[in-house]
Amino acid sequence: MEVATATEASAPAASGSAARQNHSFPWLDAAISEPYYFLHLLAFFSYFAARSAAIAADDGGELYHRLLRRIVREETWETFIADSLLYAKGLLLAVTLVIDYWLALGYFLGFVVIYAVAQQPPYHGLGHSNHLTPLQLESLLTEEPTSRFWLVEFRTLFSATCIQASSVLPELSNIYSNKNISFGIIDLGHFPNAAAKFGISMWDHLPTYILFDKATEVARFPEVTSESKVFVPKVTKKLLCQHFDLDRRLIEYLST
Repeated sequence: MEVATATEASAPAASGSAARQNHSFPWLDAAISEPYYFLHLLAFFSYFAARSAAIAADDGGELYHRLLRRIVREETWETFIADSLLYAKGLLLAVTLVIDYWLALGYFLGFVVIYAVAQQPPYHGLGHSNHLTPLQLESLLTEEPTSRFWLVEFRTLFSATCIQASSVLPELSNIYSNKNISFGIIDLGHFPNAAAKFGISMWDHLPTYILFDKATEVARFPEVTSESKVFVPKVTKKLLCQHFDLDRRLIEYLST
């Protein structure tokens, strides 16, 4: 009698398990029917509601500032792929180093050959920036400038660092370009004599970014100091935004 009762009690559980296995989306069924999964999902998605409520409670200026920060922190899919490949290569070398030193050495040499024969392609988009010649830049800065500020990138496409950072200025121009500030790009590979005119070394500190107020240089990155020759941080949108104070300049323009 007791055996029959135990069998009858286990029958619904067995049938429920069988039904779940026959379900087209068993993971969805488990997420809804099992309190453990459902409560974790509920806690996770509650973050979006809490974030929206927190943003709505802010004043308009602070909200605008935060939205700008979120946009600047976003990276392109090319940057994501390049960073993912770098981390994947590091992980592969670490795994093969544990398995066999010679195998790790073979992969390392293979990566060196790939780097030598196949460079990362440059970013071809311009956004709201313009390719300039040194003469065009000089005329834009001196002869009735259409914009008060010009943020200009000096780069060469034979530099791997310049190629990796080639998407930064065009994407910043999509956010910050207006009647008060414009963005330009000068390829020093085509105009090498312009490097000396603007105090730029062709062998290091590329790319160089200079902010002009009409014909006067007001800021540059990297700065020409002894410390900058030792270490130059990776060029990112967030870095340039902070260095040239682009958020403040945009907010001042919108408030006028």
